[in-house]
Amino acid sequence: MPIALAVALGGAAGSLLRWWVATALTNRAGVVGMGTFAVNITGAFALGLLLGLIETRWTGMPRWAASGIGIGVLGGYTTFSSYMVDAIRHVEDGRWLAAAIYLFGTLALGVVAAVGGLMLGRAAG
Repeated sequence: MPIALAVALGGAAGSLLRWWVATALTNRAGVVGMGTFAVNITGAFALGLLLGLIETRWTGMPRWAASGIGIGVLGGYTTFSSYMVDAIRHVEDGRWLAAAIYLFGTLALGVVAAVGGLMLGRAAG
């Protein structure tokens, strides 16, 4: 399969998954940014896990498949732009502390999740 097609199909799937998860979580929690926070943290973990598994266990994975999952699905699933807009919504509503916690909490937990996924993926190999 051509890499561009795998990325395009994966991106469509990841975007739909992001919309579903983010909408469901935000509606359930009633907190601006909750869904975006969840998809960014789980996406960081999943990408770390994928990379760790490719390094150790899935060394023969075709490039189109790795690109389709990593760039396509997980790239479409996570979102920096929504992260920024959600932070701005907190600021516009006068919730400066919530904006700071959201911005820095997502960044810190995202790094921890990516490292955790990478370590788990490598350990599985």
